[in-house]
Formats: sequence, structure tokens, C-alpha cells
Amino acid sequence: MNENIYSEIREIKQYALDHKVPIMVDQGIDFLTRFIEEHQVKSVLEIGTAIGYSAIMMALSSPEVKITTIERDQERYMEAVKNVKKFDLEDRITLVFNDALDVEIDGTFDLVFLDAAKGQNIRFFEKFENNLAEHGTIITDNMDFHGLVNQEEESMSRNLRGLVRKIKDYEEFLKNNENYEVKFMTIGDGIAVAIRK
Repeated sequence: MNENIYSEIREIKQYALDHKVPIMVDQGIDFLTRFIEEHQVKSVLEIGTAIGYSAIMMALSSPEVKITTIERDQERYMEAVKNVKKFDLEDRITLVFNDALDVEIDGTFDLVFLDAAKGQNIRFFEKFENNLAEHGTIITDNMDFHGLVNQEEESMSRNLRGLVRKIKDYEEFLKNNENYEVKFMTIGDGIAVAIRK
């Protein structure tokens, strides 16, 4: 990547920091882009665009990959549109402005990447595995949720406790899903990799 691209990426990361937009940590994005390269992933469906950072990084990891990504927050979606344009990636990144649970996506994808409302992961998984190619992979970010999943719940607010429990429920759901080979990685903010058998 040339210096100009690095500079644009730094700007996106700074915007995320300034506007408190959650984006993937460096270790997580490195894992994801390496996975795309190593497994020659050609198509990705991303749930949770935010400002387009991970979609752009995935597109930059391989000239052959195409990404469809869904975002329901209008401000973030508009920022993502701007960022994708900046990198001239409109032909490889399709942005969908909608709630992922309300939208129907056509086609199949080598990789489905879940990075939206953590409490909805089971619903996202069950809905979008219908778009997963044979032997495709579903990757989920934030399985550790900033280290909170392994902390004592008593010290948390009621809302946070509920969210942490939903992430734990999702972990159990993955462990008990016999159609997938599942690995949990302590990379970045915790990543689950579910490969369809």
C-alpha cells in the first residue's frame, strides 16, 4: 500500500476515535484480511458497515474480493459512502442502507462477517447463513466485548449485563452448532470463526 492510502486509513481511524465509532482493532483487522488472502475469499457479506473501515481494509487485501455491507445508522452510512469513494472502491463495495434484520440479500458469499449489534448475533447468524456458500465461513467480532465477557457481572449495569449474557449465549449457540467447525480466537477483541462443514 502506498503512503497516500496509509494516510487515508489513518484519517478514517482518527474519525472513528473522535466520533466514538467502534471499528475493528488492528489485530482483528489483520486477522480478517489475512484470512481473506489465505482462503482466496472472493465475496464477503458484512453485517455492520459503520464508517466503512473494515470493508475498505478487506477490499484492499485482495483485488478480487467484492463486498456487500449493511448499515442502519444514516450518519455512519453516509460517512461510509464518502470513504469508499475516497478509495475508488465503489465497483467492489456495495453499501446497503437498511436494518440487517429487515433486508433480503440475494446471492451467496464465501464469507459472512458479523460486526453489528452484539445482542442480535444469533438472529444474524440464522438469517445470513442462508447466503453462505458451501463450506463458507461466518466470522464474528467482539466475542470478548472489551474484556467484559470474562468479568464478574455484578459490577455491570443491567443493560451491559444483558448484552454480555447474549454474547455468552451466542458462544454456546456456536459451540452446539453441529453444522460448523468453530474456533474461538483470542485475537483483537475476540473472534469466532465458524466454517460450514
